[in-house]
Amino acid sequence: MIATSHIENGAVAQMRMTPSEKPSSEVVCLVDDDPMVLRSTGRLLVSDGFAVRPFNRGEDFIDYVASHDVPLVVLDIWMEEMTGLEVLARLCAISPQTHVIVITGHEDAAARLTATQIGTVAFLIKPFDDEQFLEMVHRALGHPPDTTRLIKRGAHSSL
Repeated sequence: MIATSHIENGAVAQMRMTPSEKPSSEVVCLVDDDPMVLRSTGRLLVSDGFAVRPFNRGEDFIDYVASHDVPLVVLDIWMEEMTGLEVLARLCAISPQTHVIVITGHEDAAARLTATQIGTVAFLIKPFDDEQFLEMVHRALGHPPDTTRLIKRGAHSSL
């Protein structure tokens, strides 16, 4: 069974479901200025039943958060116009209940410390392990641990 979820920018995300699974109405926002990361990470999230709202600019995401409930954002730290740390600071002011997973292509101890002190759920270095990433997403959303999830998904390559 295929269910589609309309995303505001007009894109349609397809979610694979079995009859025993219910559709996930949870939206995961994804903020990264790299189109390849948006595409591959978005596909990974959709394959696990999430609706994805992608943003290639931090400012656009902040505008979205101002009028939408966002349970989780996956946020790149090093973006050109507005850094992930700037987005994170503004996000904490307008939506403190939003959980954050930080992703970055560069290890940066100062950025890791700052993000951790602010209260991010995870800080992952790209390329990261798909299964580890999905487990962090589920944990951030308060889903109970599900060891069968890893078995059902099968092996995935790293991003």
